[in-house]
Amino acid sequence: MSFWQYLSNRHQQLLTDAFQHASAVFQCMVLATVIGVLIGVLTYRSDWAGNLAVTSTATILTIPSLALIGLLIPVLGLGVPPTVTALTLYGLLPIVRNAIVGLRGVDPALVDAAKGIGMSRAARLLRVELPLAWPPILTGIRVATQMLMGIAAVAAYASGPGLGNEIFRGIASLGSANALNEVLSGTLGIIVLALLFDAVYVGIGRLTIPRGIRA
Repeated sequence: MSFWQYLSNRHQQLLTDAFQHASAVFQCMVLATVIGVLIGVLTYRSDWAGNLAVTSTATILTIPSLALIGLLIPVLGLGVPPTVTALTLYGLLPIVRNAIVGLRGVDPALVDAAKGIGMSRAARLLRVELPLAWPPILTGIRVATQMLMGIAAVAAYASGPGLGNEIFRGIASLGSANALNEVLSGTLGIIVLALLFDAVYVGIGRLTIPRGIRA
């Protein structure tokens, strides 16, 4: 069976796997973004706290994805819980690092001006600092998403959702007629999803970042 015939015969399952893959990555990125930006907000004013946050999240990223998911299975079981936990943890580093860098890069004169007109600390953070730090934060989100697209394939090891199931089935049946088609369809599907997500982020950047800041 040719690759195109395989896609034609399996298109419904492939679309389902692709939707589950994209959904898992999206949900984990939302969690990672909220947690990562919160960590950045809590630590950017202190050098040691910021360094600790970056070092801690970087340490998580050094753990092989298969090993981390394997360690989570006895605690969380199979399926969605270990997948979501692992992907969220892996997505933290780029977001935390860029949030800290972005917040520290805000011009102190602008913060002082906001303070001078009576803005509270929370208002300065929400209306001045975070909007100005948004470009590097968005870059961190884009990087994290590209990473998680590939890592999410490993979730099939824990019976997780997504295109990794195609890849694992193909690897498990190497030598069979459709083994290569399964691996290739899963891999190409992940690449297409990564490109689509990145295109969405480019659009979000154009809508949310003023032209002067982009320049």
